Amino acid sequence: MAEKLLTRYNDTPGSHTLNFYRSVNGYQALEKALGMTADAVIDEVKKSNLRGRGGAGFPTGMKWSFMPKAPVDANGVAKPKYLVCNADEGEPGTFKDRLLLTQHPHMLIEGMIIAGHAIGASRGYIYVRGEFVRETQRLEAAVAEARAAGYLGSQVMGRPWSFDICVYRGAGAYICGEETALLNSLEGKRGEPRLKPPFPAQVGAFGMPTCVNNVETFCAVPTIITDGAAKFAAIGTERSGGTRLFCVSGHIEKPGVYELPINITLRDLIAHCGGVRGGRKLKAVIPGGASAPMLSAEEIDVAMDFDSLAKAGTMAGSGGVIVIDETACIVEVAARLLKFYEHESCGQCSQCREGSHWLARMFQRIEEGGGTDADLDMIAGICSNMAGQTICAFADAVTGPALSSVRKFRAEFEAHVRQGCCPLKPADYVPSAHIKHHASARL
Repeated sequence: MAEKLLTRYNDTPGSHTLNFYRSVNGYQALEKALGMTADAVIDEVKKSNLRGRGGAGFPTGMKWSFMPKAPVDANGVAKPKYLVCNADEGEPGTFKDRLLLTQHPHMLIEGMIIAGHAIGASRGYIYVRGEFVRETQRLEAAVAEARAAGYLGSQVMGRPWSFDICVYRGAGAYICGEETALLNSLEGKRGEPRLKPPFPAQVGAFGMPTCVNNVETFCAVPTIITDGAAKFAAIGTERSGGTRLFCVSGHIEKPGVYELPINITLRDLIAHCGGVRGGRKLKAVIPGGASAPMLSAEEIDVAMDFDSLAKAGTMAGSGGVIVIDETACIVEVAARLLKFYEHESCGQCSQCREGSHWLARMFQRIEEGGGTDADLDMIAGICSNMAGQTICAFADAVTGPALSSVRKFRAEFEAHVRQGCCPLKPADYVPSAHIKHHASARL
């Protein structure tokens, strides 16, 4: 296995402090980057093949290069440029960013300062998930330490360049993980995705050119600058470089966050985590967070990089790997996921607002024994009217677990319809009155 680049000092006492970070050569990458031109830094990140770790997997260096060099307003006055870190980790099955925020906040800050230098930003914002109380405290303390040490402020490390970071807590909305909804929330508006174009690089936070990246993405930048792009790129594939933090949960012997080469196979990843819990048989895996289409047990000989998973009909997403064994009811798993998405839809687009509600009700009805064969056929039709039809990709996220569960485990759905109950539930199982009401309701 490749060496750990981001988590080598996990669980080391004081790893979140400036003194510790500097003792392991922290902020030396920043010193090196400030001696390089902005274009040289961007070129190094491009050569590393670092792709966004938040879910979309867009090439990071290319995204930085989209930022305008010297933007001006209609009166010819120079516009400020902003850098935003998406730390609103709300994807079910994903818990890597909170680890980095808690144990390695200075790594994130250093990566952001380097990125700020590369794109010419004057201010950075870290948008933190509202529920992350301890993480926010650690982060704010680290920002204060960095500012006092001269890494942030009016003259960064004595250079004639000002850059500072503001930590902003969200209010716990899943949709704010989408970058334009995050920007709206940052501005104090309702967290709803924006129409694109214009893209954030042209009109972002407060109407100014803005670049948004994920926590893990920024944390990878210092090691790229210190060790060189070639070393980072050599770890992964031709199009996806480096290690990745995989959040492994579910029916697995050793759940947790694992830093491994991005091209490790799903089968090897599961084995690395001790295998399926209790030696049971594997049924399915969700490889990239709850919105990623499921893979069956026969489909796990696939590399975990973005392109390989896309070719397999799913996605790498946020790196949240959820292992499901033979004791689980796939219908129930999908119903729970769809109930979550029904609740989290911002409601801006009718296809998503209505479709997520319909799917949640249908799956719950099927799980509780009130479904029909017509329901199974209708699911695909509802999904086709949602995916690709809305302002953001939330509707696509809803259809991921819905379509993949029915297509790959249809026999399990048909057994629910045929038997009028979940075949994995005890014979005397009786749903609550609330569940029975929804199970009997028709669309």
